[in-house]
Amino acid sequence: MIEIENLSKSFTLHNQGGALLPVMAGAALTVRHGECVGLVGQSGAGKSTLMRMVHGNYLAEGGRILVGDLDVTRATPRQIIHLRRQTLGYVSQFLRVVPRVPTLDVVAEPLLHLGQRPEQAQARAADLLARLNIPQRLWALSPSTFSGGEQQRVNIARGFAHDFPAMLLDEPTASLDAENRDVVLALIEEAKARGAAILGIFHDSAARARVCDRLVDVTAFTPG
Repeated sequence: MIEIENLSKSFTLHNQGGALLPVMAGAALTVRHGECVGLVGQSGAGKSTLMRMVHGNYLAEGGRILVGDLDVTRATPRQIIHLRRQTLGYVSQFLRVVPRVPTLDVVAEPLLHLGQRPEQAQARAADLLARLNIPQRLWALSPSTFSGGEQQRVNIARGFAHDFPAMLLDEPTASLDAENRDVVLALIEEAKARGAAILGIFHDSAARARVCDRLVDVTAFTPG
């Protein structure tokens, strides 16, 4: 479902005379349906960079990234938008929302974009928020006022609202207490059981051991 071949990336340092900084070369991995692959490696090795290239936030320099039948490295902006709505979910570390939009609507929004009726989308959002222990009295408020842990749980609810065939998870259990950590890991296990291909970054070794089928050390892709 996710296939990366000979992927490379450099950053241009404009404040240093346009010098090129190679950060990745020859990256290759595959994530099959129903599998969770964890990215590991020291800080700065390129884990987040690789995830952002798969999501289409960073342009690759070379190689290809297949998500389903779409090569993200050559996709048009319209194709990337369609991919993110239908096929590729992404749970980042930080929640970015429009101020004053109620939490229930923030979580339901991905389903509304797919054409679900508002009552169906909000019912799914309510189920996830309740499961992730966000008090109902907060659902009508904007999550921009919430604590970091609450915002992360809203972000997770939004990311799991639609049954994406492929998912990217960037530290989904960071800053969570034990109860909510278990809920998130259960959501990941359920996504795997329905066949989702998951690529993730988990600094929590116990979480990695529970949900990851394989680990890939991105240090192997760092230019020498």
